[in-house]
Amino acid sequence: LLNLGHTFGHAIEAGLGFGAWLHGEAVGCGMVMAAELSHRLGLVDATFVDRLRDLVARAGLPTQGPALGADIYLALMRTDKKAEAGEIRFVVIESPGRAGVRPAPDTLVREVLARCCA
Repeated sequence: LLNLGHTFGHAIEAGLGFGAWLHGEAVGCGMVMAAELSHRLGLVDATFVDRLRDLVARAGLPTQGPALGADIYLALMRTDKKAEAGEIRFVVIESPGRAGVRPAPDTLVREVLARCCA
């Protein structure tokens, strides 16, 4: 659970240059992206994603990622410590209060990035 949002968040930090966003800002936004991915994987409903997005926003954290481009995000996430043989593995929400680590197809990740990045 502690790594929820970090795969997306670390890509934001690296893509913008470390220090452009605080770590907590990048991870908070990454949590929204991870929730959206969890929804697209059929694990949680849209209401859950909306609730999490609202909580992150109420904490004063960004909920929209920077427009780095999907190819850059994917390349950066392939270097994440959870990646295996070039396959990106994400901490996803399997149900409220329960998380797991699993891969996701690039097509779904691109959909998340299109929805969640300015």
